[in-house]
Amino acid sequence: MTENSKIIKTTELNEQAKKQVLDLWNNEYPEKLSYNSLGEFDHYLQNLNRPNHFLLTDNIDIILGWALTFDRDNEKWFAIILSEKRQGKGLGRKMLDELKQVEPILNGWVIDHNNDKKKNGLTYVSPLKFYEKCGFEIQTDIRLELDKISAVKINWTNEKK
Repeated sequence: MTENSKIIKTTELNEQAKKQVLDLWNNEYPEKLSYNSLGEFDHYLQNLNRPNHFLLTDNIDIILGWALTFDRDNEKWFAIILSEKRQGKGLGRKMLDELKQVEPILNGWVIDHNNDKKKNGLTYVSPLKFYEKCGFEIQTDIRLELDKISAVKINWTNEKK
């Protein structure tokens, strides 16, 4: 795990944080999911119901990862992005563990194929195996099929409710 990293929880992102999270989003997610401007991304954020942001930062407050929980259709949903340069060091699990401390149930959409390209031209590798290792159940019969994304629903429930 990267030393000197910390997770900051907040209900709103300041402009600097929004820019850094937008850069993470556009660099790490498939290119067809990218936002063309900070205004578009801000519109996405403003339409979330009861958002909670979890910012993984280094010792000079550079955002290395971003996680988010929000309400949708009477369920708690989440999203997470970690800089590719920081993957494989336990930081993604650290961020998920923070979410699990706060929420007894988490739902998410996960791209379950390696057919998409990132902005840098590299293949977007599905994180589905990572979520399985972290205790999420794959809801194989529940899919999101849109022009921009093909994904499967995942769910985690705290057994100790």
